[in-house]
Amino acid sequence: MKLLRSIASIALLLALATGCSVNPVTGSSELSLMSPEQEVAIGEQQYEPSQQSQGGRYVVDPDLNVYVNNVGQKLARVSDRPDLPYEFVVLNNNVPNAWALPGGKIAINRGLLVLLDDESELAAVLGHEIVHAAARHGAQQQTQGTLLNVGLMAAGVALATQDHQAAGLAVGALGVGAQAWQAQYGQRQELQADKYGIDYMIRAGYDPQGAVELQKTFVKLSEGQSASWMESFFASHPPSQKRVEANRQMAAQNPGGVRNRAEYQAAIAQLKKDMDAYQNYQQALKAMSEENYALARSLNNKAVKAQPKEPLFWELQGRLEAQQKDMDGAAQAFGRAISANPEFFRPYVYRGMAYKQLNKPQEAAADFQKSMNLLPTQISAYYLGEYAMENGDRQKAIQYFQMAAQGDGEIAKAAQAKLQQLQQGG
Repeated sequence: MKLLRSIASIALLLALATGCSVNPVTGSSELSLMSPEQEVAIGEQQYEPSQQSQGGRYVVDPDLNVYVNNVGQKLARVSDRPDLPYEFVVLNNNVPNAWALPGGKIAINRGLLVLLDDESELAAVLGHEIVHAAARHGAQQQTQGTLLNVGLMAAGVALATQDHQAAGLAVGALGVGAQAWQAQYGQRQELQADKYGIDYMIRAGYDPQGAVELQKTFVKLSEGQSASWMESFFASHPPSQKRVEANRQMAAQNPGGVRNRAEYQAAIAQLKKDMDAYQNYQQALKAMSEENYALARSLNNKAVKAQPKEPLFWELQGRLEAQQKDMDGAAQAFGRAISANPEFFRPYVYRGMAYKQLNKPQEAAADFQKSMNLLPTQISAYYLGEYAMENGDRQKAIQYFQMAAQGDGEIAKAAQAKLQQLQQGG
């Protein structure tokens, strides 16, 4: 125990001695155990899984992604780290939120875009996220976590000898990803992102009043909401009147700039046109969760009719067809979802399950493998293990079952049973 404490103390002292770096935005000296190159590499690695786990890219109107990226790049060029490989993407997610990974990989949900009124408000969102990346806030969060882990090593030998293999795999029932990087920033970091985000807006020619309106919108949305709703809704960006007032003071000192309302409204026109369809889809999901399948089908049919290019609507139709044991119809609906967005993992998983029911093992395995290439999941790993086992590929079966066994629930238990069977020569 004394040895572990000594190791932890030495590690901490070394970190404090060698891990200090200058915040590129504020100029202050801060502790960081992650190099700028590591930040970029991590952002690159986690960007796609993070998108996959949160709905995938919005594909109905590709021009909207182009527009948002153009606004983001305009702000990134005037940031304190213009050399980062910035990317901006619109996610097919109803929750009003945005996030940034280390290295400048940034996403905004369509659910937030429809709540904004003009381009300056969009610039406030993106400028805020750019600061999180430019100021190395993600690296700071990870450094704090690393130092915490060093401290925990002194708690006992069990932690020091723990098997960490599971940490490298992102597996889950039907959706997991790089959630750890969407950290809950501290108040200091949030206010820092607000302040310097407004600076970036001003440098890029935007009216900083957009940042005031943005925070007012967030505060209004939070009123009357439950604690659990707030925890999931704005966990990474807690709204407050304090932030509204701070933004108002900064905006008052720098009046002027463009709002570009007409341009913004034109860019989100398709989203606004489809709002009723997405509302019907959300209600259909709720009805399905309550086992009111007739209502779910009726609502989703309206959504599909209003916007047949939306893959989420076809995916839900496939799930409803599968619930009624129409696996042919389900496979066809999932195929429509895949055609609408071939780069989203979830419809492949669902169609693979439908193909299994239709006794089409090769087609099922192809879909499960495609889904795994986009985002590893527990269920796809399990079924691929079964397929490998049935085809006599024992080694590959073991690899897939090991992945599936590292999750929770019935699938993990089934995978563990398969591993035991294989290890016993079955």
